[in-house]
Amino acid sequence: MAADPDAARLNMVESQVRTSDVTDVRIQDAMRQIDRTAYVSPEKAYLAYADAEVPYAAGRWLLKPRDVAKLLQALKPQPGERALAVAAPYAAAVLEALGVSVDRQDDPAAASPQGAYQVVVCEGAVGSCPAAWLQALDRGGRLGVVERDGPVGKAVLYVSADDGVGRRPIFDATPPVMPGFETQHGFAF
Repeated sequence: MAADPDAARLNMVESQVRTSDVTDVRIQDAMRQIDRTAYVSPEKAYLAYADAEVPYAAGRWLLKPRDVAKLLQALKPQPGERALAVAAPYAAAVLEALGVSVDRQDDPAAASPQGAYQVVVCEGAVGSCPAAWLQALDRGGRLGVVERDGPVGKAVLYVSADDGVGRRPIFDATPPVMPGFETQHGFAF
């Protein structure tokens, strides 16, 4: 763990988040306050503020600080909204600090969300976004996830509208794909 956790959080925001065009000061302020070491095992605490994905459970990682900040900024969370955080404990804490009501689903394989959410976020990569997560979006709801099928993934923003769900890639990211969410490639003649 860092000798001075307050200084480590400040350095993380100043050197990884602000320099990556994360201009939402609410997100910056929340990240300066929330202890990332609380979401990882004690033996991985030294990585909590590093520019790296940090494992926190079998097959699950916290996104890099830059990536989680950019993903949350793209989601434009607002106080009073309802969010679903799938395998996203740190993102959930940041959302709560922003005044968002968060339902946490720690096991992504068991995530079959009920209800309408304005925000859905996942800190692990998937081959492609599960349909159940998209169906959990309220009209105008936003979903942020990294889709990865190869060496580099894309953080993607989905937005639900009256005429369907739109998809927009927003930045490159390389978190590991969560087990069970890999793209299944078939063989065709």
